[in-house]
Amino acid sequence: MKKSIFLVLLSVFSFNLGFAQSSLDQTLNPYFELVRPNYSGDLAYETVAFVEKYWRVAGNTGFNETVFRIAEKLEKAGYVLEESAKQDSRFTYRIEKRTMDRPTWEPVDASLTISGENKPLLEFATNRSMIYQYASSTPKNGIQAEVIYISKKEDLAKLELRGKIIFSDRVSYRTLESGVSDHGALGIMTYDNPDYLQPEKNQTSIQFRSLNYEEGKENWAIALSFGAKEKLKAALAKGKVEVNVKIETKIYDSEELTVVANVKGSQLPMESLVLSAHIQEPGANDNATGVGAQLEMATLTADLIQNGKLDLDRTLTFLWGDEIISTRRYIQEKEKREAAIKWGISLDMVGENTNVTGGTFLIEKMPDPSAIWTRGNDKHTEWGGSVMSVEEMKPHYLNDFILTVFQNQGRYANWVVETNPFEGGSDHTPFLNANIPGLLLWHFTDQFYHTDNDRLDKVSQETLKNVATGALVSAYTLLNADANSAEQMIGMLLEKASNRLMIEIGLSKKAIAAGGSKENEQIILDTWIDYYEKSLDTIKDLVPADDAEISKKITKAKTAIKAQAIPFQL
Repeated sequence: MKKSIFLVLLSVFSFNLGFAQSSLDQTLNPYFELVRPNYSGDLAYETVAFVEKYWRVAGNTGFNETVFRIAEKLEKAGYVLEESAKQDSRFTYRIEKRTMDRPTWEPVDASLTISGENKPLLEFATNRSMIYQYASSTPKNGIQAEVIYISKKEDLAKLELRGKIIFSDRVSYRTLESGVSDHGALGIMTYDNPDYLQPEKNQTSIQFRSLNYEEGKENWAIALSFGAKEKLKAALAKGKVEVNVKIETKIYDSEELTVVANVKGSQLPMESLVLSAHIQEPGANDNATGVGAQLEMATLTADLIQNGKLDLDRTLTFLWGDEIISTRRYIQEKEKREAAIKWGISLDMVGENTNVTGGTFLIEKMPDPSAIWTRGNDKHTEWGGSVMSVEEMKPHYLNDFILTVFQNQGRYANWVVETNPFEGGSDHTPFLNANIPGLLLWHFTDQFYHTDNDRLDKVSQETLKNVATGALVSAYTLLNADANSAEQMIGMLLEKASNRLMIEIGLSKKAIAAGGSKENEQIILDTWIDYYEKSLDTIKDLVPADDAEISKKITKAKTAIKAQAIPFQL
């Protein structure tokens, strides 16, 4: 029997289900008109400039100074410490303090010099990622020793390494560790910059690396740039090479800080949306931009409400802390928060000057079928993602709603907005793991990602404004959502379902024409239909549980996807 593939034609049923014909844009536009002229990006950019000066690890000077800066600006905007807040205080914040299970770390200075040369091969002043995180200090005058090149793992047992410094651009640090622990090497130098960093072009870039901290054990390692690696290998090709390595770091006990700021909802304060930006990382785009963009979002929100230009029915929470750790803990520690979390949005690498970095602004979607079958215009980033299963899908309106908002801003600002299938690795994952709708706003690929060239000159204030505007309009719309919003959301999802199924049918036809399986293609399309039917159901969370009218319209919409379809024979 021939299989049928169904294409939803929105025009067939959109006039027959009783949906409001007004576009979702009619709800979004007043918020855009409120945010666009008032979010200047000045505070966001100033904050990025302040934060990116520091190499930030939870508990260290740069991390803590960032926390104190955030608190200062929040207080200036009208937020009150929770312990001093009154019953009717709408703007509150707290700084959570946690004992750390290991000391914190911060770099102070370093240099790497080939003996006989006047100029260092690397200096911390220009390559602040050269020291492996949690590396110990060397003696004040440094360590002078011969360099031994390791081309393969077997060299570690064959070569005499005692009292030498080992170097490799072929063997991983984890493998080279045995050269120190088992064979008496003094330290390690590595090179390992992925191709997407364009190392032959960006020859001074070093992507930061980390050691495993072990109490009482002093280890050190240096990461090389492409240029430094090439110079060192050229010197080794001529004969014996000695280098002097100087490293100064601080390893000390500290406490981990997290900032939580709340704008209490006026009607439904026990329901909340959480915006999260992590502080740690040494870069400007990653993630001083998230910190800065979110800080101005928090101050602007307070200003708009205090001046009577905005009200929020539900609670808006801003979270700054240690990536994934702080967000996961905030979600889990229900006793420390009043409101239940309905949505989560992560801001990570949100201010890129894409003309310089090469990155594209992306919305990383909650798991949808594009994370199972990645085809057509969908594609993973160089970060990469594993193939997911149908059981791992997270059907929800949030994906298409956020995309709709950001596409609106993209058209307004002539700004490119794209998506990528779910990949994980940032503050959106704790939300998803807790079955809370959550997604990521970010940029990739970035040729300076995690390198010491991720500095302020790679940041665009205009991009900060665009991302923050889209995020704020999304937040305000959801926090004030009602039955009318829910009805418009139904229409939006039906339109998105129609567009997606038209695309998937075209791809399926091409796949079958190329010899692909009709049965497999049918499964893909059925999965997308199922995804959108289940996404329609999630719209019920925007209205009271007893809203029979919205439930009836969702049921009609789901029925229409099947009943008003046109079969396509494959």
